[in-house]
Amino acid sequence: MEYLNFKLIAASVIYSVIGIAILFISFFVFEKITPRTLWKEIIEEHNTALAIVSAAFIVAIALIISSAIHG
Repeated sequence: MEYLNFKLIAASVIYSVIGIAILFISFFVFEKITPRTLWKEIIEEHNTALAIVSAAFIVAIALIISSAIHG
């Protein structure tokens, strides 16, 4: 039963919530610094390049947060 340590589970959940919050905040900042609305450009204008850049940004921030949490 030492694998079901409550402190480790709680820490994992807390770090996950903090990481997701940081990801949303950083994406919100990324959306504000772009000249147009990302949703309109990607969905209505079919801007594939912007969709790829946005996805790469999300993956990069997620990797940074993951490595910061796991050490």
